Amino acid sequence: MSALPGRVLVAAATALVVLAAVSDVPAVAAPSAPAVAVVAPPVPPLLVLPATTVTGSTVVAPTAAALAATLTPLLRSPALGSDASLSVVDPANGAVLYESFGGRPQPPASTLKVLTAATALRLLGPNTRLSTRVVMVGPGQIVLVGGGDPSLTRRPAGTASSPPGQRFAVANLDGLAARTAAALSASRTTTVSLDFDDSLFAGPRTAQGWPASYVATGVVSPVDALSADGGRTAAGAMTRSVDPGLAAATYFARRLTAAGIKVMGTPARTTSPAGATTVAAVSSPTIADLVEKMLTVSDNDFAETLAHLSGAKESGFPGTFANGVTAVFNTLTVLGVSPVGVTLRDGSGLSLQDAVPASTLAATIAAVAVPGQRTLGVWPVLTGVPVAGATGTLADRFTGNAAVGRGVVRAKTGTLTGVVTLAGTVRTAQGQLLAFAVMADRVIAKNAAEHQVDRIAAALVG
Repeated sequence: MSALPGRVLVAAATALVVLAAVSDVPAVAAPSAPAVAVVAPPVPPLLVLPATTVTGSTVVAPTAAALAATLTPLLRSPALGSDASLSVVDPANGAVLYESFGGRPQPPASTLKVLTAATALRLLGPNTRLSTRVVMVGPGQIVLVGGGDPSLTRRPAGTASSPPGQRFAVANLDGLAARTAAALSASRTTTVSLDFDDSLFAGPRTAQGWPASYVATGVVSPVDALSADGGRTAAGAMTRSVDPGLAAATYFARRLTAAGIKVMGTPARTTSPAGATTVAAVSSPTIADLVEKMLTVSDNDFAETLAHLSGAKESGFPGTFANGVTAVFNTLTVLGVSPVGVTLRDGSGLSLQDAVPASTLAATIAAVAVPGQRTLGVWPVLTGVPVAGATGTLADRFTGNAAVGRGVVRAKTGTLTGVVTLAGTVRTAQGQLLAFAVMADRVIAKNAAEHQVDRIAAALVG
């Protein structure tokens, strides 16, 4: 029996950190209710993901008849509305074990991040790091160059948070300013002009199908190759900058001044010449780390940046929503997954025009789970998705009659108003690894629908 590729995550019950998922779009808020006692979520399992068998297994997959008898009544629950679909796939051979309207395109919400993650890993490589640089373009003229690092922050070194089980250091503008000031002082340069270059990305900064309220309410930022704290107006803030590149450069200028370098004028957008001398640079965590965090906490800004970077890498042109979408379609082809029925406008699943069949999501996850795909470097898709009852957007789910799924279901959540989705893997009681995707887009009550899709995933445990 071989373990899933990637990292084995062990969660201690006394050290569980429950993260609030800020990136799945909440349903329309209901009127305020009287205060009630808050019940702590159940204790997470000690062993989050036991060893599983994918290829070469002697375990017999559940029969279609048995799955239908179990799953069909659950899928027909009024909690999921009148438009629910489900696909269950055996990763060992790609066989579809159960499907109900699995080929029908539906809004994926944040389960689309699974496709974005696989695309970024395939094209950028799991060990790649993204560089934010300061270059010298003339005597006393420097340019801050964005490299598409979605984790770049204003926070001091060591204070940025990571999901449980994920520990990595992010780059910060204060550190870059200190390095830049030291390098300039060493060359006896004490006064500079500062501009910024975010030309790695181009085109519209918001996607088709994004309501204007998304940026205004802090759901997502305008996509920019130079952005600090996810384009927020300050570290930890919910409000977003209308121009994240300018905001980052303005902050960087202040930090240079504090470090003893006089900055003349105000930063302006420019394109730095090829071959400009690097004065200082800071690097992001690896793409694998960024993908894992994006999936665990469902970070929309990470998703859009990774999609743009993927589009830039594959096309050879600045990243856009359009070439990011093309990169996702090409990834499906590489994985052997049919793109029929897929319509995409972004990389996060926020667009109301996105549509993906449940069969596509399940088949993608099944393909990623095959050990032979390790050569593509896509394994962090499986290690990054939340663990039921333990991490990320599933930390407080899989309760009550879905509790059997705690620790053995790993899945990406998706939520938009009226939409609830879940896609991932489950280990059955017999040791079989299954891939699944369940989608509902006419949901009335979000919490009830989420519990119902949890029940469906838990039912696969057997």
